[in-house]
Amino acid sequence: MNLENTQIQMRKGVLEFCILSIISRGEIYASDMLDELTRAKIVVAEGTLYPLLNRLRKVGLVDYKWVESAFGPPRKYYTLTEEGRRFLKELRQTWEELVASTQAIVNIQA
Repeated sequence: MNLENTQIQMRKGVLEFCILSIISRGEIYASDMLDELTRAKIVVAEGTLYPLLNRLRKVGLVDYKWVESAFGPPRKYYTLTEEGRRFLKELRQTWEELVASTQAIVNIQA
């Protein structure tokens, strides 16, 4: 079994939650999301992020607006919708339960 593949799958499993959490702090440009994810050691390619953002928009969890840029073409800035805030709240609760359950199992002394 390949450790690196397992680690990648674990990170992918929390990617949507992390992206929604980042966006929940205020409107944000996609490359800034990538930078924050990279700093947190969740390495994501643009080819993964943009389709995920489009899917989140299509299901009504995020929205975006175009903002003119002084340094090039207009930029898309993402925000959470009200439905996205509710969804994230539920995900956060699920995450906290999952972390507590996992820690209870992992920390059991044999």
